[in-house]
Amino acid sequence: MAFSVNDVIPLSQARAKLSELADQVKAGAEKIITKNGESYVALIDAQRLDHYHRLERAHIHLQLLDEVSAGLDEVAAGRVTDAMTSLQAVKRRRALKADG
Repeated sequence: MAFSVNDVIPLSQARAKLSELADQVKAGAEKIITKNGESYVALIDAQRLDHYHRLERAHIHLQLLDEVSAGLDEVAAGRVTDAMTSLQAVKRRRALKADG
């Protein structure tokens, strides 16, 4: 969503007009509240915030699926070993260092 100049509100003004701003946000607007001339917080509808959170969770799940797929490709190509084999190799190296 693109923001207009009317959607950027100084914090001092937002304090005085919070109810009006909330009504505008509920009607579909999003507001950026500034502090000392810099973006500070956003005022958005609670349902839209929930939607953003669902999108974020879905994105995380897709990233995890990509990592799982890459891991399975590594296993299929024989470029990894199972955890037990790796632990045994670490124990052997430690034992050799202790003896040496």
